[in-house]
Amino acid sequence: MSKYVSYMELAKIGTNYARRMNQLSNRIFGEVVRPTNSKSYKVVKMFSEKPMQLRRDIIDYYPRHIETHNLIMKLRHYGLFRDEHQDFKEEMKRTRALRGKVKPKKGEGKKAMKK
Repeated sequence: MSKYVSYMELAKIGTNYARRMNQLSNRIFGEVVRPTNSKSYKVVKMFSEKPMQLRRDIIDYYPRHIETHNLIMKLRHYGLFRDEHQDFKEEMKRTRALRGKVKPKKGEGKKAMKK
């Protein structure tokens, strides 16, 4: 313990050796080597953080769209969820089929009707 205290006292002294040892210590422990102002320290903070593409809170920000869509479609099938846009699209398909505007299936076209 006494060696550590004596080192701290040496680091406080303004000698060239103490300054260089302090810089080396800062380099080893990943701190700022030379004293900087707050504007420069902001850059240091930015580079010391994890990159955006590796942060889980950024990557997982948006919900799981595919799973949510599948769940809503299943609930709609059971009658627990009402999707008016999907209802409209299905109604348009049904009325189009009633008017005879739907493409015939393979083998049920005009040539197949002639035979």
